[in-house]
Amino acid sequence: MHDPLSRCSWCNLSDRDRQWLLFETESWSVFLADEQDYIGRCMLVCKRHCAALSDLTTQEWTDLKQAVDRIEVCLKTALHADLCNWSCLMNSFYKSDPPVPHLHLHVRPRCKQPVLLNGSAYPDAEFAHHYDPKKKSVLREEDRMALFKHLKAHLPL
Repeated sequence: MHDPLSRCSWCNLSDRDRQWLLFETESWSVFLADEQDYIGRCMLVCKRHCAALSDLTTQEWTDLKQAVDRIEVCLKTALHADLCNWSCLMNSFYKSDPPVPHLHLHVRPRCKQPVLLNGSAYPDAEFAHHYDPKKKSVLREEDRMALFKHLKAHLPL
């Protein structure tokens, strides 16, 4: 029988995926998400293979709070986000049998004014409404690295 962790997408990230690492804490890795349906969307991934929020240790909760504070300040400073939507949806892991869930959270900055990158404007058409779960990436690929560098430059210490 194969080790289920060998099938975990978060435990086996490629170097290509790791290039989007914004910062790490003791317990969490924070990445610019590949799906930029909302400009600046990031993922906070537990470094330990953990299946649910209820499985977090007290130290991981404390560390998560620090990561949340840091990424929210960054998104509000760099992108002028008015608020941040947070979600922890583990559904996709249960499409495989057996499932191999790995705890992660999504943060979607929500901006009343369009985000400007490299001369392109990215409006948030759903601002002040629930995010659209079927929305596809809107960020031009050539703007992704510019966004990454912009966020890195605005990370508080």
